[in-house]
Amino acid sequence: MISSDQVAAMIKASLPDAEVQVQDLTGGGDHYQVSVVSAEFEGRSLVQQHQLVYGAVRTAMSSEAIHALALKTYTPADWAAAQVS
Repeated sequence: MISSDQVAAMIKASLPDAEVQVQDLTGGGDHYQVSVVSAEFEGRSLVQQHQLVYGAVRTAMSSEAIHALALKTYTPADWAAAQVS
């Protein structure tokens, strides 16, 4: 089991400029929905963006501390546009 704060900290350690929102989907500390906004995603495909985030939590995923991770990744411009609509 891993906390939402720990998940966010792992992502921020890998993507220091990131704004990270983590939601525990089951209350069990192993299924999360994560939204990440980072300038590091500029010019990268969605797959590459997700690979960056998965890389940040790789240890927790491989040890099965995290069983499921639903990702939403945004560049700052994409995030701003999503907030308007």
